[in-house]
Amino acid sequence: MRKIWDFPGGIHPPENKQQSTRASIRNLPLPEYLCVPLQQHIGAPAQALVEPGQTVLKGQMLAEPQGRLSVAIHAPTSGIVESVIPHPVPHPSGMTDWCVVILPDGEERWIELEALADYRQASPRALLERIRQAGIAGMGGAGFPTEIKLHPPKEDKVKTLIVNGAECEPYITADDMLMRSRANEIVGGLEIMAYILEPEECLIGIEDNKPQAIEALQRAVEGTQIEIVVVPTKYPSGGEKQLIQLLTGLEVPHGRIPADIGVMCQNVGTAAAVYRAIRHGEPLISRITTLTGEGIAQKGNVETLIGTPISFLLEQSGFDNAGTERLIMGGPMMGFTLDTPEVPVIKTTNCVIAGSPQEFPAPPPAQPCIRCGMCAEVCPMELLPQQLFWFSQAKEFEKAEQHNLFDCIECGACSYVCPSTIPLVQFYRYAKGEIRQQREDQLKSDRARERFEARQARLEREQAEKEAKRKARAEAAAKAQAEKKAQQEAAPAKASASAAVQAALARKGVKAPETGTSTPEGPSIEELEKSLTKAKAKLKNMEGLLKDARTKGGDVEKLERAVAKNEQRVRETQAALHKAKADTPSEARATTIAEPQTPDLAELENRLDKAQAKLDNTRSMLDEARSQGGDNVEKLERAVAKNEQRVAVAEKALKEAMPSAPLEATQNQTQIAELEATLDKAKAKLETMQGMLEEARTSGGDNVDKLERAVAKNQDRVARAKQALTEARGTADTAS
Repeated sequence: MRKIWDFPGGIHPPENKQQSTRASIRNLPLPEYLCVPLQQHIGAPAQALVEPGQTVLKGQMLAEPQGRLSVAIHAPTSGIVESVIPHPVPHPSGMTDWCVVILPDGEERWIELEALADYRQASPRALLERIRQAGIAGMGGAGFPTEIKLHPPKEDKVKTLIVNGAECEPYITADDMLMRSRANEIVGGLEIMAYILEPEECLIGIEDNKPQAIEALQRAVEGTQIEIVVVPTKYPSGGEKQLIQLLTGLEVPHGRIPADIGVMCQNVGTAAAVYRAIRHGEPLISRITTLTGEGIAQKGNVETLIGTPISFLLEQSGFDNAGTERLIMGGPMMGFTLDTPEVPVIKTTNCVIAGSPQEFPAPPPAQPCIRCGMCAEVCPMELLPQQLFWFSQAKEFEKAEQHNLFDCIECGACSYVCPSTIPLVQFYRYAKGEIRQQREDQLKSDRARERFEARQARLEREQAEKEAKRKARAEAAAKAQAEKKAQQEAAPAKASASAAVQAALARKGVKAPETGTSTPEGPSIEELEKSLTKAKAKLKNMEGLLKDARTKGGDVEKLERAVAKNEQRVRETQAALHKAKADTPSEARATTIAEPQTPDLAELENRLDKAQAKLDNTRSMLDEARSQGGDNVEKLERAVAKNEQRVAVAEKALKEAMPSAPLEATQNQTQIAELEATLDKAKAKLETMQGMLEEARTSGGDNVDKLERAVAKNQDRVARAKQALTEARGTADTAS
């Protein structure tokens, strides 16, 4: 006989379960329309795959999961998609959310299902993917994605797998009737989950007020290693942490999850859904829901399609609107009042109560706290509800959090026993919401600060790179100027030596070769070439004037004489140039090269600086537009490309103006500096993405997949930048 432990606190409210257990589970006809929300789970909403007017089949995926923490949504029946619109959904705030509205065609045509007769033929990873694609979320709580829960961290080995059949809250009997009628499916789902997790033991916990369900489960587990454990009836024994403590004696530490102590807990409805998904290939498109309360004539449990309006369920069960004080979704302890019955059934809908004024009278006004301490006595989490109430009321959220506010499971036991009728749970929910909002605001502020700091660091690096390039160019220009000055200083000495050589040759009676300077014997070849060019230009001008004069009228004779005179000058200059070239040896002609004009290096450097500054500015604007999702990204990309071309042209001009050796050194230094800056920029962006990914994983964000892809992309950029820098440094070492 397995030992049963106990948990602190707890209460024994009237059960009121017999109202809905007198008849078996009913199947309802198709409603006129189905309104299927895209978010019926914790995490990111699914992304719609269908459009208005599209025909869908039963079980077809309507929306695919977005990111790691998300769940797929499927069509509950065949029909036509009427619209994808915001619609009221089950939520305490009465909020609206995006829903797919389907008009059933009544044919109930299924998609082709992929059944798996023996789950042991597939790997655990393949089974987890089937569960994810089936859209299964926890059906007994907040709707946590089952595939995520069945995939705990490697270091958290699950030793005990528990299926929760306690169903402790008053009025609700959906799990009770499921266990009575489909115990084999529950056990089958538990065996599949055990195959995935490989626990040391499998338990099914159930309260002792469900004898028929206990008997059905005991028959179903015969021949297996699964143990049925019956626990005393006490609210909230169906809470995950409370049931774990009852069955194992272990307590889940503050801020941790059951997997951290080697335990995992799943609902019986979730186990049955896993069985249907693996064994028959059926996605989660329906669930069992309790319809009870004095405002309903035909009380009981119905198997209803996801997306069915609550108003349709009430119509099919003899709803008395006049005799109903309020509609409650869920149980009387942890449920919430519905603002409208037009909200749809979702995956976590387990009960709808039409309470009469006698069942749920209006609560009396809250009175001041008398500090009786009864709330602390019944708290199953051993908190101090009185202190939490005061802190929440005074908006001292930091103190409330220090008193473990987030350990509160909102079971309502404290509110139930409070003699002052203070709605304690409502204060706790308010405080939790405010704290979550503050955390989100702080996270946004931190990200904005990180982006600003990264931008400032980038601007500083770019400024430093610009200064390094300018310094390198200045050093190269100074070296070139020094070489030019040295050549100019050496010119007089060279001229003196040349004069001495000519004098020596003259004494020996040898004629010295022409060197491109004028001599007493006549002009040099260079001077004659210039004179010939001028003469030809003047002749061409005179010929043009003569042509105009003949056409339009003018002093034709005078212009003819001028043309003849210039033709004579051209002929004489050509003859003199021909004679000078014939008299000058080829070696001497080789030396008659005009000294090239040295370009203005300062002006070229200034042009390059302006082009680089404009390129840096457009690059910065492009980075900001990409990070903020601006609509001018393409325009800025074209501007960056254009400025890169301008920089290349300016660098080429400066390269041609500088001596080759200093310029090569400058180019190597500039290239290495640019590559180092690129590597630093890539590393900074990678660190930012890695930090955002860690925060998303810690807080359970819905953009983990997207951030993982961004991290991988930036890792590739860092690797490429490192390789390019290594190659550039190797080239520079070889050149030196």
